[in-house]
Amino acid sequence: MKPSRDIEHLIAIMSRLRTPVVGCPWDIEQDFASIAPCAIEEAYEVVDAIERNDFIDLREELGDLLLQVVFHTQMAQEKNLFDFGGVVEAITTKLIRRHPHVFGEARDLSPDEVAKAWNAIKQEEKAERAAARAALGPENKAQAPDSSSVLAGVPHALPALTRALKLQQKASKVGFDWNDARLVLAKIREECDELERELDAGDKNAAAGEIGDLIFAMVNLARHCDADAEGALRGTNAKFERRFGFIEAELATLGRTPAEASLEEMDALWDAAKRRERA
Repeated sequence: MKPSRDIEHLIAIMSRLRTPVVGCPWDIEQDFASIAPCAIEEAYEVVDAIERNDFIDLREELGDLLLQVVFHTQMAQEKNLFDFGGVVEAITTKLIRRHPHVFGEARDLSPDEVAKAWNAIKQEEKAERAAARAALGPENKAQAPDSSSVLAGVPHALPALTRALKLQQKASKVGFDWNDARLVLAKIREECDELERELDAGDKNAAAGEIGDLIFAMVNLARHCDADAEGALRGTNAKFERRFGFIEAELATLGRTPAEASLEEMDALWDAAKRRERA
């Protein structure tokens, strides 16, 4: 086979990889659950390429992410569940349906009206999917998500910071929320005090629970400050890497490594890195 710009060629390659005897043993033994983590990993690599402004890598990573869609679709087709055309039809139907102000009769909607219409249409779609699941035979019953709670519909596989944000947003819609970022800050101080008590008591399990409460409260503060907690933490990770890289570089000029330096020396270089960035 030769490379091609045609999506049908990619689908054919995936089908060949999954074909017994002539295909790839690793691809053949995979199932939905075994490659699910790959989809998450590839999505993160797409984001990484975007943040690095590396469009050569972005093209490559988007292809890897597309492969995950084709891989799952191929396995679904083997089980007579749906095919790639069905996936394309589902998303095009959703986009047309959720944009009545573009493709339908609704016109001149404000951004708030668009958001309200979007949420109303999503609720209609959830009801339709629930009815479709109910119509399945006993042997094909899907494990439908619980839709009775206000917090329903937040996937468990999301990164913890992102899931915390979405849970808080849903609770906020029914009034379970603070109306001032300073109140969230007071909650953070309260969580810090509780964590300190558990540390003093030497209870690591309880301390871990309090750390979770503290992180959840920090996400809440980020939300009230219109900051993206996930993005903010990625920025801090990058800052840590940059400053630690400065420490390594400075020590290297002395023929030494971080393992050969004292904490006091590295702290001094860390402060120097901060001063350099501020300058």
